[in-house]
Amino acid sequence: MPPLLNPANLFLLGTYLLLSAVPFLSLTLGKPVVNAYQLAGAAVMAWVTVWAVFKRPAWFHWLLFPAFLAVPVQLYLVAYFGQDVSAHHLGIILETSPKEALEFLGNKLWLLGAVAVAVLAWFAASLRVACKSRDLDWKDQSRWIILASLAIGYGAWLYGMSVGVAKAKPASASVTLGSDSASQQQTSPDEVGDDEGEAADANASAPSPSTAITATLPKLPRWAAPPLDATLFGKSWPFGLAMPAWEFWKERKYLSELAERSKAFKFGARQEGAADRPQVVVMVLGESSRFDRWSLNGYKRETNPLLKKEANLVSLADMVTAVSATRLSVPVILSRKPATQSLKAGFSEKSFITAYKEAGFKTYWLSNQMSFGQFDTPVSVFAKEADVVQFLNPGGYTDHSSLDTILLDPLKAAMNDPSPKKLVVLHSLGNHWNYSHRYPKEFDKWQPSLFGQKNPAYTDRALKPALNNSYDNSILYTDWFLSQVIGSLKVRGERGEMTSMMYVADHGQTLYDGSCDIAFHGHNTQHEFHVPALVWYSDQYKEAFPGKVETLARNRKAKLATENVFHSLLDLSDIRYSTEQLQRSMFSKKFRRHKRYVDSYGWTDYDNARFKGDCREVIAKGKPLPQD
Repeated sequence: MPPLLNPANLFLLGTYLLLSAVPFLSLTLGKPVVNAYQLAGAAVMAWVTVWAVFKRPAWFHWLLFPAFLAVPVQLYLVAYFGQDVSAHHLGIILETSPKEALEFLGNKLWLLGAVAVAVLAWFAASLRVACKSRDLDWKDQSRWIILASLAIGYGAWLYGMSVGVAKAKPASASVTLGSDSASQQQTSPDEVGDDEGEAADANASAPSPSTAITATLPKLPRWAAPPLDATLFGKSWPFGLAMPAWEFWKERKYLSELAERSKAFKFGARQEGAADRPQVVVMVLGESSRFDRWSLNGYKRETNPLLKKEANLVSLADMVTAVSATRLSVPVILSRKPATQSLKAGFSEKSFITAYKEAGFKTYWLSNQMSFGQFDTPVSVFAKEADVVQFLNPGGYTDHSSLDTILLDPLKAAMNDPSPKKLVVLHSLGNHWNYSHRYPKEFDKWQPSLFGQKNPAYTDRALKPALNNSYDNSILYTDWFLSQVIGSLKVRGERGEMTSMMYVADHGQTLYDGSCDIAFHGHNTQHEFHVPALVWYSDQYKEAFPGKVETLARNRKAKLATENVFHSLLDLSDIRYSTEQLQRSMFSKKFRRHKRYVDSYGWTDYDNARFKGDCREVIAKGKPLPQD
């Protein structure tokens, strides 16, 4: 038997082949792999490079350890979410406490643990073979030829990256420009302005070659440019995993520097109408709440018995969030960050909190979500703008102190502050999994439920009735919580203050609807993009701003997106600034609808999409915009 074909060598080569095949796992679920041949080519190129540089497996096998560790994560993401490991998933892992992870995995924890143990044993066995065998050493002269070729190729790539690549023929260039133009035509003028602002900010921070050098060196001929696509390489395995890790590191670095970079940013905001009257504005950030489970919006179960009694309450019928993940969706609510930039870390502008501060309001951020210590997150960088910041969750999601009622006393304390004007942001846990941990026993109305069950798994479809009942019970508790907030605002109104409240959920949930075989969020479904939102105002507010109240009522069925929240919340208090966009405010007569993009196989126009099956998967009728 040839040495290369002995069992040990075949085991090692099979290991490398299996690691390289991980991106093709979706084929086992009947889903196609985009750019399959290019992915395979990128993997082969990476293997050739590493093997040529290190000569023998024993000297590069340790580089594969992160890929082995990532295998269980990739299996989980593909099986339950149809997604690959990305910088976003690394952020979720870091920003999730161990207790929440245990709660989320439920009884699947043991399965994941077993897979992890098996993978570690696999790594140890393959490392032993790699260290013992010399049959796979690259000893012949071809290695040096490949190294020389790679040096030329990568050198050309680096040269092209630094100096630039010569343009193709004019016809090709016009096609490219036409494509870019078509994309921009689908973006509203104010979105283009925001895009250009952040692009300029990003470019200003990125290192660039000396102008003198680039001016004197000729551009790389297009024929000499190697076909290296960093984005495509990042989707290959195992060495492509370095790209998500690199992107995650850049995100952390950017977020850690963002406060200093944006320190000088100002809106120049001022309050015009009723500027001399005391006022309290409460902004409630909901969590994991779904539009069609609110009886205010037509649900057959009475999940909003208290809110339905409120006379000055307007439920918004058509609010859409761009991304079904908290860390990406909340920044779009808080700031002027365009939906199509929500997958990027940070934003060069500040949030409505700073605008309210400029207008003379004392600002509060009261959160029942967890603080993440030394690490800034896409949400916490905005939270830190407030004058008072309190994270009230002790670090776990399973005990009673994490109920949203923990926010009520700090809210009342903020209202009692002697400052005449206050903005209070309440970041609730709302309807976050585990749903049965979001409410006390007296709200366990619909049975059977998950209340009292230890570590139930949302991935267990047999739990569908109990899971749905628990979810509805959590909505019932949210109804009570919001009614308590409104009650506190009414007390301030009796003392002559103008008060108002806005509520918007960050994303929804899929709940094994009909024949749909998925649950939770992180999917591309209407259930996760269409979110509940409402506005309540006091009689004193109505007296001060009758025109805004009338306009709000007219726009209650308007096609809105969470991009509208920033503009609307400032207009609610008649806060003006030179770059305001009243066409985005639901309180303004200048309101105009804009395209609502959601993260579904690219940036899909929600209003030009079809909803597939019981999952209501959002599928573009045309071609989605590409995601950077």
